Amino acid sequence: MFDVAHLAHVELLTPDPDGSAKFFTEILAMEETGRSGESIYLRAFEEGYHHSLKLTGADRAGLGHIGWRTTSQAALERRGTALAATPRGRGWSDGDVGHGPAYQFTTPDGHLTEVFFEVTYADISDAEQTRLLCRPQRRPLHGVPVRRIDHINLLATDVAACNDFLIEQLGFRLREQIVRGDGELRGVWLSVTALAHDIAVMQDGLGEPGRLHHLCYWYGTAQHLEDVADVLRDRDIVVEHGPGVHGATHAKFLYVIEPGGNRIEFFGDTGRLVFDPTAPVITWDQDHADVAGSWIGSPAPDPDFYLYATPVVPIPDDLVRTSQVGPRLTQERHSG
Repeated sequence: MFDVAHLAHVELLTPDPDGSAKFFTEILAMEETGRSGESIYLRAFEEGYHHSLKLTGADRAGLGHIGWRTTSQAALERRGTALAATPRGRGWSDGDVGHGPAYQFTTPDGHLTEVFFEVTYADISDAEQTRLLCRPQRRPLHGVPVRRIDHINLLATDVAACNDFLIEQLGFRLREQIVRGDGELRGVWLSVTALAHDIAVMQDGLGEPGRLHHLCYWYGTAQHLEDVADVLRDRDIVVEHGPGVHGATHAKFLYVIEPGGNRIEFFGDTGRLVFDPTAPVITWDQDHADVAGSWIGSPAPDPDFYLYATPVVPIPDDLVRTSQVGPRLTQERHSG
């Protein structure tokens, strides 16, 4: 099944829309391409579509929805028909700013998702035109510009159910997984492209459904991870984990918490690419999960990195430890 082409956009909910917008436009040099109601639409400079990020004001941070573009109109109709036959189907919508009709559904854990085909391409001003014909516009001269959306990582109460749904209904290929000794899936990395993952699903240690662990944007240059970390630390934005190198996917990473409370990852390179159509699934057991998470660099802040997600829910006192993100987010934001 090759009906889903790639990750096209993500909607993030934020209780601080102005702060979130400044984070993405001033620091990451994303361009605001439109507003509608409580939502702001943004794109990175190497993205050809109208937007890859929709920020929507809300009481709590978290995931609004995920948008996948299909490979054709016929592929969209096939996926819509197939999804409508499952308990997860929500139905057709007329679309949104930047894209046409979409079929909406949820993952087994309740993450709102849509597939669509018709898109609006970016309207690049004359001042931002570039002679580099393979790039939509000039590289911005402010901030540390991200280049494109890369992947999304979800938390779920039932990783196996989400994994099976993504494979059976959308055609994802399982690339890597974490399996406990009793055979329980604790994490999966899947893709429809040659990337090591377009989406990942990890076990929610607090047992809450439908939460977001992080959204990732791509730099493609490892130095930019240090550059943006330097900028963020000087502006009191939480740099949670990294720079470092993952074992799973083998990509260079940096994790930060944007002002609205959502976790954002940056990739400093592409990581592992998978071109082999019969590539075996890489399996990490629970004893090697730390290697999967961090091959080079410090271990992730434990347990904050694994338990903090949006929407935020209280972390039991016996699990809260002192870390850079812990006192600032797991306690203060929980009390809010």
